[in-house]
Amino acid sequence: MTWDVPRAGKPSGNGPVIDELTAGQVAAVFARMSGLLLSSDKVDTALKLITALAVEMVPGTTGAGISLMDRHGERVTAAATDQVVEWADALQYQLGHGPCLTAWSDRVVVRVDDLAVDERWPSWSRPAAELGLRSALSAPMVAGPEPLGALKVYAAQPRSYGEREEQLLTMFASQAAMLISNMRTAQDAERASGQVAEALRGREVVELAKGIIMARDHVDERTAFLTLAQLAEQEHTTVRHTAERLAQSTVRRRR
Repeated sequence: MTWDVPRAGKPSGNGPVIDELTAGQVAAVFARMSGLLLSSDKVDTALKLITALAVEMVPGTTGAGISLMDRHGERVTAAATDQVVEWADALQYQLGHGPCLTAWSDRVVVRVDDLAVDERWPSWSRPAAELGLRSALSAPMVAGPEPLGALKVYAAQPRSYGEREEQLLTMFASQAAMLISNMRTAQDAERASGQVAEALRGREVVELAKGIIMARDHVDERTAFLTLAQLAEQEHTTVRHTAERLAQSTVRRRR
């Protein structure tokens, strides 16, 4: 899949740092992505596209990644354009500090002009510089009261990012957060719908089994359910499983 995304250029004269054309490009790209991905509901695909687009949209960028919380409450790199980004991120998680984690926790944009000399996180920035990374820019991904994570980009040259790139990545991270939040909501709704459907199917098979017992033994509904429960206890299984077995065996006998 290819995307026609012009690389953002430097502003000229005294114009706005982020022009309306660039903002429109970002919004249009995410609108197209949303239409594609919400139909297939693939979060992993969305995350990979976002990191690839970040490299295209932010000038000078050689790699990008997204940090999110997994279902175990651990910070992880959910998507990255290359292994160097994954290594740089993993070191932050191991140390418990770094520009990406600061952007995430403090909900601020964090810029590192030169990892080789920056003194805020030397235990992270020096090893990261040895990986060939010299500039870093991280923006929080916020959708609602709590930040979802952080989007970060890296460059091989020092002082690759400025105020324009900060605003561009902030806008990009905001759009990405909304897309991810919407996709998660859609997934949760589908999962809940599936659980409800499964529960209804369970009730239906139990009702069917009770009906079979009532007709076979000429008993009332309460007695039929107690019989079903006793069978389940004897078989060391659930009432639903016993009901399914009874219904299936009855169907087979009638064929």
